[in-house]
Amino acid sequence: MSPNAAPTFAPGARVRIIDLKKPGHIRTPIYVREKVGTIDYFCGAFENPEERAYGRIGGARIPLYRVRLMQRDLWPDYEGPDKDSLVLEIYHHWLQPA
Repeated sequence: MSPNAAPTFAPGARVRIIDLKKPGHIRTPIYVREKVGTIDYFCGAFENPEERAYGRIGGARIPLYRVRLMQRDLWPDYEGPDKDSLVLEIYHHWLQPA
């Protein structure tokens, strides 16, 4: 994907963060895997940091999104306000339509 290509997911799209069960350096926290959130923003396309961490530079660019997850969906005992959320940046290969 080129840096100017259209993103796959539009803001407002519901996505599931899948569990790729990848070892090593990854940016997707365990506690958000298999959770459903909403795309807030398309950040652009960047080299895969999971590859760059091991010196593999110059690879394909991957779309990066800001995904919003509701706190009550992450933590079963969450007692805060219903509108509390967590926003994190997740690469495309960790996402699927929900």
